Amino acid sequence: MQLSSMRTRYSRRDFLRVGGMSLGGVSLPRLLAASTGRSDVSCLVYFHTGGLCQHDSFDPKPEAPREIRGGFATIPTSVPGVRFSELLPRCAAGFHRFSVIRSMFSLEAIHEKAKQYAFSGQRPNNAYKHPVYGSVVANELGSRNGLPPFVVIPRKDICADAGFLGAAYDPFIAGDPAKEDFSVQDLSLPTGLGLEEARGRADLLSALDARLESVERSGVVESMDHFYQKALDLVSSPEAKRAFDLGAEPERLRDAYGRTTGGQGALLARRLIEAGVRLVTVFHGGYDTHTDNDKTNSKLYPEFDQAFSTLLEDMDSRGLLERTLVLAIGEFGRTPEINHSAGRDHWPGVFSIAAAGAGVPGGQVVGSSDAMGAEPRDRAVSIEDLGATVYRKLGIDTHKEYHALGRPIRINDGGQPIRELFA
Repeated sequence: MQLSSMRTRYSRRDFLRVGGMSLGGVSLPRLLAASTGRSDVSCLVYFHTGGLCQHDSFDPKPEAPREIRGGFATIPTSVPGVRFSELLPRCAAGFHRFSVIRSMFSLEAIHEKAKQYAFSGQRPNNAYKHPVYGSVVANELGSRNGLPPFVVIPRKDICADAGFLGAAYDPFIAGDPAKEDFSVQDLSLPTGLGLEEARGRADLLSALDARLESVERSGVVESMDHFYQKALDLVSSPEAKRAFDLGAEPERLRDAYGRTTGGQGALLARRLIEAGVRLVTVFHGGYDTHTDNDKTNSKLYPEFDQAFSTLLEDMDSRGLLERTLVLAIGEFGRTPEINHSAGRDHWPGVFSIAAAGAGVPGGQVVGSSDAMGAEPRDRAVSIEDLGATVYRKLGIDTHKEYHALGRPIRINDGGQPIRELFA
């Protein structure tokens, strides 16, 4: 219905109040317009916020001096000749399910910019903020099975948003599934507010002051009304509620993943991928070990080891791994040499990531770092290359350009798909 046909009038202040409402956290920007998807491949990103230490994970240096190798021993993996840190025994045993890249490098050493880089495959600049993978996927492929195409667990990192695509392509926020009273913040209505009343409030968007007709012509009002309707559809969707219901999982399986944010986040991510979400990012924090590196990692890395290994095993048993690209990445690595506070600082020179599923071969090591774990020794892989790989796996044209801010902007600029990750 057009504004010109409206009889009920509301002031500009009423419009701003209504326009700013959200339904239990379902704000307009978080729900995305559906379009016909072109790919059946999904993506799950387990993100090491702060930067995974290559020495203490997938690229140990047992022959290096103590101040380089750190305090942890190494263990054999399921692939002869390949060793991981003793902190990752389950990943070592399940290495046949994933590949490791030991020669990743970044051009950013500050967390915020490095995360924007890793999330988007594009180096940050001062002119604009490039959309992250999930936002591009949402824009290019749209929703599937009535679920939001892009979900983050437990919360949205400040660096992981839609950039110049606009807030409409920001992620849906799931909340922390490790909490005992966990309920998805974006799937519930405010206390005392019924669904019909919520619909009534949303309908107020169609009753705006005539003085705002110029806003409608700009498309803003139509967009707001559209996304409110999607919010209501999601809140009232049995499929969405089932997808987010961790209580439906056996207690034994929940224990296997680990009752941590990373563990339960990985399990929830698997449920969402299974239900039709296209890209899920699980943030696992605490890797920024400027002090007490060994003490922190001896607790943190086993959490990742348990969650990631169980995730791959679970997805493999369900047939999900064949159509899901799974990545374990951080924004950079940690310094080769332990500092005076028994910690390791930021190090973009070289780091390790893990990749599985969607045709990625298992038991493979791509590239290598030098004897200190300071820089690539061979087969250097860039963040842009990782971005090109993600988009190629998901069926998105890496050469496509967006026209924003008065200029053409490529989805991926200069990256080449990592050939070793394609069987």
